[in-house]
Amino acid sequence: MSWLKALPLLLWLTALILVGWVLSQLPLTTIVQSITKLSLVQWLAWIALNLGIVLLATERWRVLIDMLHVPVRFGELLMIRQAGQTVSFITPGPQFGGEPLQIYWLCKRNRLPIHGALLALGLDRFYELWINFTVLLLSVLLLLASSGTAVVDWQNISLVLLSILLTLSLFGWLILKHPDRVSGWLKRVTGYWQHHPRLQQIETHWQRLGSDVKFVMAEQKPALSRAFVLSIVGWTGLIVELWLLLSFFDLELDGYAFLVILVAMRLAFLLPLPGGLGTLEAAMFWAFGYLSLSPAAAMGLIALMRLRDALVLMAGLWCLRVLYLQK
Repeated sequence: MSWLKALPLLLWLTALILVGWVLSQLPLTTIVQSITKLSLVQWLAWIALNLGIVLLATERWRVLIDMLHVPVRFGELLMIRQAGQTVSFITPGPQFGGEPLQIYWLCKRNRLPIHGALLALGLDRFYELWINFTVLLLSVLLLLASSGTAVVDWQNISLVLLSILLTLSLFGWLILKHPDRVSGWLKRVTGYWQHHPRLQQIETHWQRLGSDVKFVMAEQKPALSRAFVLSIVGWTGLIVELWLLLSFFDLELDGYAFLVILVAMRLAFLLPLPGGLGTLEAAMFWAFGYLSLSPAAAMGLIALMRLRDALVLMAGLWCLRVLYLQK
C-alpha cells in the first residue's frame, strides 16, 4: 500500500483515537442531563436556524447555476448538495471530497454541461472559502487588538490566514479576469497526458469555461452580488447559531470570549481530519479552559454540535441513497 492510499486510513485512525480519548474524559450522564433540560422552543429555534443555513447555501448555488440559463429545481439541488456534503464530511480533509459527485449528478441528472457545472460549483466553493477565511481573519485581528492575548500567538495565525486569503483572491482574480493565462498554464501542466482519451477534450471544456466566465462577468454581476450577499447571510447564521448554543447553557460572554470560541471551532474544522473529529472536541476544551468557563458547558456544546452533525449526516446518506437508486 502506497503512502497516498495509507494517508486517509491514518487520518481516520488519528481522528478515532482523539474521539475515543475525548469520550473517555466525558461524564456522559451530565451531558445527557444538560441537553434534556432544553425547552421545546429552544429545540425548534435551533433546528429552524440550521435549516435556514442549509437552504441559504442551496439558494446561493441555485443563483450561480441559474446564471447559465440551465434551470435546476431547488429540491434537486438541495439533495445533490447534502449528498455531496456527506461525502465531504467523511473524507479526510477540510470539508472537501464530494465535489466530483456533485458535478457528475448535475451533468447526468440535469444535463448541465461539464464546464457549466464546474463554473457554478467552483464559484460556490470560492464564495464559501473566501467568506470563511475573511471572517476568521477579521475575528483573529479583533482578538489581536484586544487585551490579554499573550497566551495565544494571534499574530502568526493572522499572517497565515492573510496568506491563504490573498492566495484565494489572486486565484479568483486570475480565473475571472485572465482565463486565457490559466488555460495556457493548465495546458502546459497537462501536456504530457494530452494523448489520454479522457483528457483529449479538456482544452475544449476549458475554452467553453472561459467563455462562460466572460459571459458571467459581463452580464451576470447582479447574480454574483446576490450570491455574495447570501454567503454573508449564511455566515451570519453560523455566528448566530453559536451564540444560540452558548445561551442554552446560560453563558454570558463578552465579545473577546465569544471570538475565542468561534475561532477555535472554525480552525478545528480546517485541520485534515474527517468532520473535525477529535479536533473540534479538543479545541472546545482548550477554549473553555483558556477562558475559565464551565467544562460541563463545553461538554454540552460539543454534544449538541455532534448531534447536529449526525442528523445532517443521516439526511445526506438518505440523499445519497435516493440519487443512487434514481441514476
